[in-house]
Amino acid sequence: MIVPLTGVQYEIEAGPYRATVTELGAGLRELTRRGQPVVAGYEADELPPAGAGQLLAPWPNRIDGGRYVFGGAEQHLALTEPARGNAIHGLTRWMAWTVIRHEASAVLLRSAPHGQQGYPFCLEIEAEYRLDAGDGLHVAITARNRGSRAAPYGTGSHPYLTVRTPSVDDCELTVPAQSWLPMDDRGIPSGPAATVEGTPYDFREPRAIGTTQLDHALTGLSRDGDGRAWAHLVADGGAGTRVSLWAGQGYHWLQVFTGDPLGPDRRRKAVAIEPMTCPPNAFASTVDLLVLEPGQAVTHAWGIRSA
Repeated sequence: MIVPLTGVQYEIEAGPYRATVTELGAGLRELTRRGQPVVAGYEADELPPAGAGQLLAPWPNRIDGGRYVFGGAEQHLALTEPARGNAIHGLTRWMAWTVIRHEASAVLLRSAPHGQQGYPFCLEIEAEYRLDAGDGLHVAITARNRGSRAAPYGTGSHPYLTVRTPSVDDCELTVPAQSWLPMDDRGIPSGPAATVEGTPYDFREPRAIGTTQLDHALTGLSRDGDGRAWAHLVADGGAGTRVSLWAGQGYHWLQVFTGDPLGPDRRRKAVAIEPMTCPPNAFASTVDLLVLEPGQAVTHAWGIRSA
């Protein structure tokens, strides 16, 4: 029996929406509406390219040198971004997750709690993906501290939104963020968050992406009456296909990435809009870092809709 690299494939559907979630990392491999891709997907026998669709836990983005101090003890994580000397995107994205429930329109997977190098804490993490015929994709990530000591925690997800254009240059982007985070050439914050006013990173009002290169963490998110922060990618200068991502309460940051360093088959073909509970290097800086006490649980929700 041949097993694909991403393990068991869990397919769900509702109305015009279809999705595939993988055993590997509880990742979102495919999301379509009426047969057309809503996220940039990949093959079942292919590792997620450039983090596509991956769930990031117990931290999103990067930790400088893999080093941080928590509870008075210095920890050293494996440098999973060796070219830049960082620990990146958490510990669970390359693990096999256990399916707890699989229904026609929803799947729930769980990552067992156990410690790892540089992370001597026991978090149990559950990921539920659910489709609704009208509202599209709804994702809920729950972390529960099963261990005997407090644990640092953050989470994020890495979907690449697509409106099926040859390039994102002519697409209209809206991101409801008041501030951006300056970074150094290793993707580590180099200063505090600053206003987007007068910068290339101001997408509070819809505008064409043009030649703007984005790989930035944005914060100060404006929200609707339901507490959701909405980002929109629209084809044909705002007149075409629209894909929208919402981030619920607790997701304080959106990392926006136009894929400029990627290979020619993915460079500027889609826009990653990544809901994150905390910014890069949060284990070291403690900015928006969550601390889960033994027995404590927290849930964060985000989703995608297309029209």
